[in-house]
Amino acid sequence: MAGARRRASEGDAVPTRIGQAVMLHRGGDREEARNRLAELWREVHDGGAGGDPFHRCALAHYIADTQDDPADELMWDLLALAAADRIVGADGRPAATKVRAFYPSLHLNLAADYAKLGQREAARGQLALARASARGLARGPYGDGVHAAIRRLALRLGAAGGGPPLGGPPG
Repeated sequence: MAGARRRASEGDAVPTRIGQAVMLHRGGDREEARNRLAELWREVHDGGAGGDPFHRCALAHYIADTQDDPADELMWDLLALAAADRIVGADGRPAATKVRAFYPSLHLNLAADYAKLGQREAARGQLALARASARGLARGPYGDGVHAAIRRLALRLGAAGGGPPLGGPPG
């Protein structure tokens, strides 16, 4: 019983530790944030069966942001999306509704990664997925920010290859 309680409290500490590393990154200490997130990634995976998918999703999502190499960033963003797809509800079935708000950001990051790597069609495809999944976001700082980022990337992709912009603002 005490072991189960200890594991539960350790699991509760993971989001707090992720948040602390994210604050370091946003404060400009990219290397320390990357180191802390990498250590936490190892700890989560050492917990057996690859760790909690929610924690893997959040960790990979933020680890991607600390990468210097766009290919590494893409790899971590793909891991985040794969982990999100594995999050299940109490009934053991996929919990897409539980993580629905993650998907616009996950697809948007992938679109940006592909754009950095010059893979315009892959970027367009991920941007379309980001736009479609963002339709259900509530108005507010997160939803408005995601919609604005989608519009900015659409404009950038439209200008980058000399072709027309990728559609209008999300609906």
